[in-house]
Amino acid sequence: MDLSLIQKDILITLITLYHQHSHPIKGEEIAEVIKRNPGTVRNQMQALKTIGLVDGIPGPKGGYNPTGRAYKELNLNISDKEYEVPIFRNGEQVPGVKVVEIAFITLCHPDICQASAKIIGSLKIFEIGDAITIGPTPVNKLLVRGEVYGKDETGSTLLISTSEMISLPKKPIRYYMSSPLITLKSGDTLAFALHLFNSSHIHGAPVVGDGKMLGIVTMSDLARAMEEKKSFDLPVSGIMTQDVVKASSDVQLFEVIRRFKEREIGRLVVMDGDKPVGILTQSDIIKVFPSL
Repeated sequence: MDLSLIQKDILITLITLYHQHSHPIKGEEIAEVIKRNPGTVRNQMQALKTIGLVDGIPGPKGGYNPTGRAYKELNLNISDKEYEVPIFRNGEQVPGVKVVEIAFITLCHPDICQASAKIIGSLKIFEIGDAITIGPTPVNKLLVRGEVYGKDETGSTLLISTSEMISLPKKPIRYYMSSPLITLKSGDTLAFALHLFNSSHIHGAPVVGDGKMLGIVTMSDLARAMEEKKSFDLPVSGIMTQDVVKASSDVQLFEVIRRFKEREIGRLVVMDGDKPVGILTQSDIIKVFPSL
């Protein structure tokens, strides 16, 4: 069937809001998003209901739900079991929007590589020139970066000039961490820690006691202690950071990258249960994929 542009806009917005909130969506909510008169939206919803693309839910908490035919009409294949491929605009993930298909348009061109990305959700937030990151995809862990150069509102498709494609490592972080782990005891002195760091060519070490991790001391902590003229006979427990960023050894490498950026850290401790087994640093990550 041939839907008008406003009907497609309403239907896409309904699906987006429905996936965001998981409850029936009122016509007024859709009108606010697409900047249309609520009466116009209600009239169009009745038409969409008549042709079987939406269901009307009565009652004070009622509204409209998209039907299975709505997804088929917009060529959107959706399943509860599908992996959601996120899309980021100018470094921020776009909520309620996900990519369901990527096609490379000019893969063989010597100078240009363009792609089209079919999405579930509204295209209205995207503007020409936006920096876009798509992924990672579920099977190949593919990350696609580029810039929006066009939008196909009818096909719910973004047109992207790609700048980079990265297949992220699929192995867990235990394959990339530094081990065996060099540790400090809570009673070790700052002088001992400095000697250990220099002789082992490391910039930080966890502090352990009774088989458990108590904290972490880094070269920055030692430098700060030196600036504050603290005695290097003091135990490392006096300057260690207790809020240690940790990750399980089974976590995949790409999953921890954001932790480094969000926490502004240079390393995290890799854990096997309650036991620290290694250190993962920014340098370890850069060795695997330097473009990140």
